[in-house]
Amino acid sequence: MVTEQADQVPLRAPTTAGRPMNLKLDWRVSSHARRLLYLALASLALAVVTRRPEFVALAAPALALLSARRPSRPQSAQLELRPSASRVFEGEQIALDVTVIGQGDHEVELLLHPSVGARVVRGGDRAAFGTATLAYELTLWGRRSPGMLEVALWDRYRMFECRNFARLPEVVCFPVPAQHRRAVVLGRTANRSGDHPARSSGEGAEFAGVREYVAGDRQRSINWAATTRRGRLQVNSFGAERSQDVVLLVDITSDAGELGSTPVDHALRGALGVGRTYLEARDRVGLVLVGGWGGWLAPGLGRRQLFRMMEAMADSRVGWAAGKEVSRLPRAALPPGASVIAFSPLLEMTFVETLRDLRQRSFSVIVVDVLNVEPTVARGKIGRLAKRVWRIERQALMFSLRELGITVVGWDGKDELSVPLRPRSRTVAGSRR
Repeated sequence: MVTEQADQVPLRAPTTAGRPMNLKLDWRVSSHARRLLYLALASLALAVVTRRPEFVALAAPALALLSARRPSRPQSAQLELRPSASRVFEGEQIALDVTVIGQGDHEVELLLHPSVGARVVRGGDRAAFGTATLAYELTLWGRRSPGMLEVALWDRYRMFECRNFARLPEVVCFPVPAQHRRAVVLGRTANRSGDHPARSSGEGAEFAGVREYVAGDRQRSINWAATTRRGRLQVNSFGAERSQDVVLLVDITSDAGELGSTPVDHALRGALGVGRTYLEARDRVGLVLVGGWGGWLAPGLGRRQLFRMMEAMADSRVGWAAGKEVSRLPRAALPPGASVIAFSPLLEMTFVETLRDLRQRSFSVIVVDVLNVEPTVARGKIGRLAKRVWRIERQALMFSLRELGITVVGWDGKDELSVPLRPRSRTVAGSRR
């Protein structure tokens, strides 16, 4: 972290990537020069006290360095920072190209001081040149400044030094999507082309059955084997492929546990993984962040919608704020017939009541429980009893949700997220023979 010297040297405002920034060089006597001065004074005092002139020889080199003539020192310099990326996922490395201009013949040392949620790459946090490449990585999602860069300058004999601190350019860090491979039909499908087989017949790829030929059927769909057997033209029928509306409901009202592996972290990663899977299946996916500074995105299609979701997650903050109930959202956020997949630790009863309200409004609701920690209690019988009561209350809550028809699935944030979450068997139109 930044040392206490940061409070004694100029602190520059956040820099814009690629734009030079002026550094005002405030030169001061270095600690090396002070040590030489103390050595010289101690040697002279020892020579006077002991009346031995040979101790003066110890002070001579230090006095020579302190009294040596030095070239003029620059009063300003320019600093240019160029990060390799401004948007990354958790754990991705960023290379930072640093250029110092106007320092003359003075030595330059660069040192990275990471902030919370950032980590310097081993061997890439320090450089002793005016132009160098440093490296760091972000370990926590969000829109944040990775830290500060310390720029230290010395004269030839290191008698005078100058230190400046500059904030690193802001970086947007997205949560890493959870592994989720299967997109299933959770509710009713919409009258749009998609990848899910519907109950009605259409131009899909899944075989539905054989029926008699009617005017308008394509000749290539004729089943000649069935036609020969029955003596009448028979055609193959296929199930229509439709899409569905999926709304991801993420609870960011409360957080607990170790930073980086909290329920909110798991909720955002799980929602992003599930959303990516359904978007690849040509479904419309919406996002609702409940609590804090959360917001909502209307269901959309394609990679552009995925990027919108990541931006909304990076800008979200943890905490409860009034007026964030899902029932009060505009209709565009929760279209009729949409399937709701909620990610929550189920610690906030207001959110639980929201889930019940959605179910009573005939929405298909599935909850992914992302709570991976238990409350810390005191040792002894009272502590064990309190934890047992808490577990019983959790079981009662799960039972009440299941009684309403809400499926609850547990996920620890480490394994692959499985949302067959009650896969429904669907029979497409046509008779199978």
